[in-house]
Amino acid sequence: APVYGNGGRGRVLRNAVAAGDPVTRTDFQFVHALDDLLGRPTNPRFALAYTITTREVFAGAVENVGDTRVQVFGTLEFTLTDSVSGLPVAQGEVTGNTAYSTTGTQLATLTAEEDAELRLMRMLAESLVTRLYTEPGIPTA
Repeated sequence: APVYGNGGRGRVLRNAVAAGDPVTRTDFQFVHALDDLLGRPTNPRFALAYTITTREVFAGAVENVGDTRVQVFGTLEFTLTDSVSGLPVAQGEVTGNTAYSTTGTQLATLTAEEDAELRLMRMLAESLVTRLYTEPGIPTA
C-alpha cells in the first residue's frame, strides 16, 4: 500500500510522533530533523524513546601534517510506544556514518565537524522514518 495513501503508515505517523525531550546538541538536531520529516506532533499517538551514540575514527593521515579525515559513525536505538495502550509497536536501531576533513583552518575544521554531525542526525532521522513506514506493528488506521 502507498505510504501516504488511505490508511498508509505515512498518514498515521504524520504529526503523531512525540520524541523524548532532547538533552544534547545531537538530540536537538535529531528531533528537529524528525519534526521536519513527520511534522511537529499536534496530537501525539506515539511516544519515541531514543538513545544516540556517536564515535569518531581518524580515517586519513598525511606525514608531518597529522590526521586529515575523520569518519563519524552514529547509532540510534529507539522504542516507539502507542500512547494509548502503552505497548511498544516498534523498536530497534538504525545506523549511519559521514566524514569531514581536518585540513583547513581551526575554524574550518570546527565548522566541518558541526556540519558532519548535523548530516548524521538527519541521516538517522531519515533511516528511522523509513523503518517506521515498514514496521508491521504500527497500525495503518
